[in-house]
Amino acid sequence: MTDTRMRREIAEIPAAVARLLDLGAGPVAAAAEAMRAADPALLVTVARGSSDHACTYLKYASELLLGLPVASVGPSVASVYGARLRLGGAVCLSVSQSGASPDIVAMTRGARAGGALTVALTNDAGSRLAAEAEQVIDICAGPERSVAATKTFVTSALAGLWLLAEVKGDAALLAAIRALPAALEAARAVDWSALDRALGAGSVYTLGRGPAWAISNEAALKFKEVCRIHAESYSSAEVLHGPVSIVERGFPVLAFAAGDAAEAPLAEVADALAEKGAAVFATTDTVRAAHALPVVRTGHPLTDPLALIVSFYAMIERLSVARGLDPDMPRHLKKVTETT
Repeated sequence: MTDTRMRREIAEIPAAVARLLDLGAGPVAAAAEAMRAADPALLVTVARGSSDHACTYLKYASELLLGLPVASVGPSVASVYGARLRLGGAVCLSVSQSGASPDIVAMTRGARAGGALTVALTNDAGSRLAAEAEQVIDICAGPERSVAATKTFVTSALAGLWLLAEVKGDAALLAAIRALPAALEAARAVDWSALDRALGAGSVYTLGRGPAWAISNEAALKFKEVCRIHAESYSSAEVLHGPVSIVERGFPVLAFAAGDAAEAPLAEVADALAEKGAAVFATTDTVRAAHALPVVRTGHPLTDPLALIVSFYAMIERLSVARGLDPDMPRHLKKVTETT
């Protein structure tokens, strides 16, 4: 079995999460206090790639936990167009594992000038992004050398979720967060090899709803990055409106469900696609026609998606190696993309 950097970094996720929980309490508490004092009417996020998928996850978490609406701001608004946004009464959450991309830095600087409280989640507390933000949370992932982000995605998403849980004072969610290292270790070991036979050289759909839709987005990116499989991510509420028209017998679909209110409607869509002939795999045992994948539940619906992505990462790395690819060095990509 090839020992890739990606595999080693996936194996490090539980330890990285434990390290964040050990070291992050002070910065998270300070940022939560600042957010409560600001009493924002809006949260805006600034990110790209996997970090933007983490922000999609945090969008749902914020809206479900705090009733605080979230908007994603395109970094080019500041870096390319030079526009100034009026963000008084907002919190700007900027997420970047490197903290180095000029457009993320510029948008954060512009958000602060526009009146927002700025909070940065980054794996480099000495980065340019950290220097621009008023509150900084080091995601404590440690060095990540494989091009495909794995542990930085999980720790970014967790750091943001922890911040929101602290703002709310949600004891049940905070308990689930503290229990995550063991849950993620178990999630890494589940067997999703049943997917292998369904995934050919064509396309795949990934599905999710609510917080799990962010996991669907991240999975679609990883299919492309490390396996060169064309993948499209859809909300399960949207896939039957048009995208279903290209589904034919054997078309692979991977549906992500957390243990929340969206699980049942997502299972219904998964079954509907399976009944049309698609090869559908779903992370719920409530399906009838689709294949149920084994999952690890974490004790809270908002932490379940983090276990799902860890199980997916373990599967996609193994699949990449089995196809003779190098998941550490995807074609045409490099670790840090500095977009202007």
